[in-house]
Amino acid sequence: MVAQHVLPFQYREDTKSNGATALAGLPLYLDLAAAAGLRESVERNVQSRGASRQGWTDSQMVLSTVLLNLAGGDVVDDFDVLEADEGFGRVLRRVEWHGLSRRERRKLGRRWRKERERSVPSSSAAFRFLESFHDEQEEKRRFEGKAFIPKAKKALRGLTRVNADLVAFAQRIAPQPVATLDMDATLVESHKKTARFCYKGFRAYQPLNTWWAEQGLVVHSEFRDGNVPAGFEQKRVFEEALKCMPESVEKVYLRSDTAGYQIDLLQYCAEGKNERFGEIEFAIGADVSPEFKKAVSQVRAEDWKPLRRKLKGEWRDTDQEWAEVVFVPNWIRSKNGPTYRYLAIREPLRQLDLPTLETQEELPFPTMEFTDIGRFKLFGVVTNRDLPGEELIAWLRERCGKSEEAHAVMKDDLAGGRMPSWKFGANAAWWQMMLLSLNLNAIMKRHALGSSWAERRMKAVRFGIIRIAGWVVLHARRLEIRIGYGHPAVRWIKRTRERIAEFAARAPT
Repeated sequence: MVAQHVLPFQYREDTKSNGATALAGLPLYLDLAAAAGLRESVERNVQSRGASRQGWTDSQMVLSTVLLNLAGGDVVDDFDVLEADEGFGRVLRRVEWHGLSRRERRKLGRRWRKERERSVPSSSAAFRFLESFHDEQEEKRRFEGKAFIPKAKKALRGLTRVNADLVAFAQRIAPQPVATLDMDATLVESHKKTARFCYKGFRAYQPLNTWWAEQGLVVHSEFRDGNVPAGFEQKRVFEEALKCMPESVEKVYLRSDTAGYQIDLLQYCAEGKNERFGEIEFAIGADVSPEFKKAVSQVRAEDWKPLRRKLKGEWRDTDQEWAEVVFVPNWIRSKNGPTYRYLAIREPLRQLDLPTLETQEELPFPTMEFTDIGRFKLFGVVTNRDLPGEELIAWLRERCGKSEEAHAVMKDDLAGGRMPSWKFGANAAWWQMMLLSLNLNAIMKRHALGSSWAERRMKAVRFGIIRIAGWVVLHARRLEIRIGYGHPAVRWIKRTRERIAEFAARAPT
């Protein structure tokens, strides 16, 4: 007992097993994962343990890590906190046996040399599992000061396929014929000594993510060191992302910032080199090179048009202007080839009298001096689309919303902001399992919980749905999760389970 202090209440540790849980809403995600066939996909694709038949299975390890993310844990030691939730442990054990034949249940039980005591892996077991994704031979190929992406082990590539299966499930229950893919890298600061310094001067990792705007999902992510530029081998990564697209997707678009201004990527899209999708329309930030500035300087004053911004369905004026630019870089080899349009956007530069803003080199963005009207920020766009310029710029800038918000969710709301190991492969696996949590939660919000939850952040979902007090009891051979009378989450849980049952019936795996 903890003695009473300032206010009239006391704490007492309950020594009896009562099935209490602080995560009464978390089993909903087990429901959704089962409907999506997540366990089967992991067992089919990952196989990190090889021929080993002892201990935790791959699906148990992956699903436990996904649940840890959703519950709010962000370090491996938090598995012990999840294990301490007795009621949820009861649910997890019961769910593991569901759908298995007697023979499969016996086989699962024989994985343990003595009676199993835990519902989720221990932190030491989780670390061993993560380290199985690391390839020490690849690490020997590194050269200091050179961008290097280790070749992923088969098990790590398997996690990418599991994510593709989850995305395919979302597509089956809510088909989208079009996929607008936003490619963007994000920095994950790390204090691990093996982490490389990024362009901002601190140790970090820099995963390159491909976001599907219409579905609100990450279809592909490549985990990278912090010193690997975002545009490094971006064409290859884009091709890998296209292989993850569900079969029912008919057309693909691409958006990216200036990291995507890679000649091979532009030509790949514009020349229709992808066998499945053919020509891929894109809008990508263009490098503001001296040659581009020279072309911009030749734009007549009357050809600059005011740039409006659409906010809450209404077009509003800004102090920016845009213009079409006649610019033909030397990498465009043929006049009979694809058409590449270039647009320029300029914005008046404020506070020119500050001494730290007097030169181009000291600014974090490109600028250009225009005769008689002063210095402006200058941005470029390259595209093969024929949309009106204002619409095209608005479409490109849409990527700055949801895909970048997803980065914040990965690092702040889920476990993507804290790497567990100094081993690259272990961190890459941790990142991929975090993405499974991100996508599973996105499907839950958009399709299972309903439209009113679609835009809510993780903290709202945890407060309103996941972190609910309850009791898990066995009654008439049925496992029941009992929630306090009148709790507002009860009606959400009822509707959500009904929807998930519909998904399972419509999209069997």
